[in-house]
Amino acid sequence: MSHLSTHEIDQMSKEQMLRRLEEMREELLQLRAQQALGGSSSNPGEFKQTRRSIARLLTSINRERKE
Repeated sequence: MSHLSTHEIDQMSKEQMLRRLEEMREELLQLRAQQALGGSSSNPGEFKQTRRSIARLLTSINRERKE
C-alpha cells in the first residue's frame, strides 16, 4: 500500500478513514513480523511511511471528533 497524504485523508469520509486505519495497522503488523524474522523488505522506508500514515489518519479522526 502507498502512504496517504493529508489531502487524500481530507477527502475521505469517517467510515473510509476507519477502514483504511485498520488496513494500515494490519500492514504495520506484517512489516513488524517481517523485520522480527530477519527478512529484508523490498522498500526499507515503508515501515516509516506506514507509521506516519497511521498518525495522519488518527490526527484527522481526532480533529473531526473535537469539532
